Amino acid sequence: MVGDNLPPPTDVVHLYKSLGITQMRIYAPNAHVFAALRGSGIGLILGVANEDLAGLAANPPMAASWVHGNVKPYYPAVNIRYLAVGNEVAGEAALSILQAMRNLHAALAAAGLAGVVKVSTCVRFDVITNSFPPSSGVFAHPYMADIARFMASTGAPLLANVFPYFAYKDNPRDTALNYATFQPGTTVTDSGNGLAYTNLFDAMVDAVYAALEKAGAANVGVVVAESGWPSAGGFAASVENARAYNQNLIWHVRQGTPKKPRVALEAFLFAMFNENQKPGELTERNFGLFYPNKSPVYHIRF
Repeated sequence: MVGDNLPPPTDVVHLYKSLGITQMRIYAPNAHVFAALRGSGIGLILGVANEDLAGLAANPPMAASWVHGNVKPYYPAVNIRYLAVGNEVAGEAALSILQAMRNLHAALAAAGLAGVVKVSTCVRFDVITNSFPPSSGVFAHPYMADIARFMASTGAPLLANVFPYFAYKDNPRDTALNYATFQPGTTVTDSGNGLAYTNLFDAMVDAVYAALEKAGAANVGVVVAESGWPSAGGFAASVENARAYNQNLIWHVRQGTPKKPRVALEAFLFAMFNENQKPGELTERNFGLFYPNKSPVYHIRF
């Protein structure tokens, strides 16, 4: 939604439905999006803005007000499934995540929604350290173990942004392009448990699973809340690579990972549209599956 030329939410929901896309993620509450989603059945990850976390953590009435303003009036007509309490929060602000999650969970419980709207947070992959081999994965920060154990107590999954593109871009010498894009030719064996990996995505997800286990939260699932590949604007960013990655991801996630075979992964492609106001490198504005005029950047099957 970071653009000045994007279609209105009603058009976007129509496009989702025409393509058979059944889930959506937005990064903050938006009344126009809620109105468009009403009655659509599309499942929603609803973001809680990073700048709100400190207030939500310190002030339970603020969390109650947030739920009563952004969840209670819309559910179940809008199929809100997860609250993402912060996205890739870094530094001292991350210390507010857990208490904000607790307060929002309590507010949902008071509203009779704790069992149906799960409270999680969305992390960048660098919350994991020692990620190779995957079985060595562990959380880099103590607060993540506390968050994981809280989610274990509530039945919520961890939302993780998993981008083999950036891992490949940062280390192309040691990472094969075919391994990063789900294409055959490379197999890597985990020396810790003997599991074989034919793609980088599985290795990254299994490192998250390993970290959850070490935190005492082995029952917490993983939802890949962002994954994708840019089609233009920088290193290895091409239509061919983006199509290969995203199409293969769509087919692949249903089969699980080597650590959890046959446990289908829920995954969200980033992003629906190229966003002309997204800050950062040019690739950031070219992750979309569609141009703002709703024509595809490349064709894939959902």
